[in-house]
Amino acid sequence: MYHDRGENWFLAQVKPNCASIADKNLRRQGFKTFLPLEEETRQRNGKFVTAMRPLFPGYIFVAFDAARGFWRSVNSTYGITRLVSLGKEPTAVPEDLVSQLMSRCDATGKLLPPKLLKPGDQVTMTQGPFTNFVAEVEKITPDRRAWVLMEIMGVQTRVTVDAGHLRTV
Repeated sequence: MYHDRGENWFLAQVKPNCASIADKNLRRQGFKTFLPLEEETRQRNGKFVTAMRPLFPGYIFVAFDAARGFWRSVNSTYGITRLVSLGKEPTAVPEDLVSQLMSRCDATGKLLPPKLLKPGDQVTMTQGPFTNFVAEVEKITPDRRAWVLMEIMGVQTRVTVDAGHLRTV
């Protein structure tokens, strides 16, 4: 991860539904940002709709040198409510936390599925009609299909799904 001397990662609170606006405005000012996203499936008007949403709704990571006073620019950016702080100045987020989050995301910030699922793992479905259902992995095939066991109407049922649509509980 590229990092300038003196820069730390901070957490900024964004205004409701303004994460992408805040991200764009911060980048335009030359700040490095990180907005981890995940796919979410919801039911709207009887249809299932999949869309990207922030992993931490209402927050974005931004890197800058606090000693040089750049945090005042972040606070006054359109789309940002305030920097998260303890006291009068913003509080830095631990470097390893941000590094680990970045390693689990692709170049666009989309959260990648866990690499190693194994039989017996408890998972939740992230897409399709069984979104947010909890299941147990029975087996994973070489083509990344997962056989999971889930309880539907009191009966344990075996279902096959793409392993990329599962997240460990």
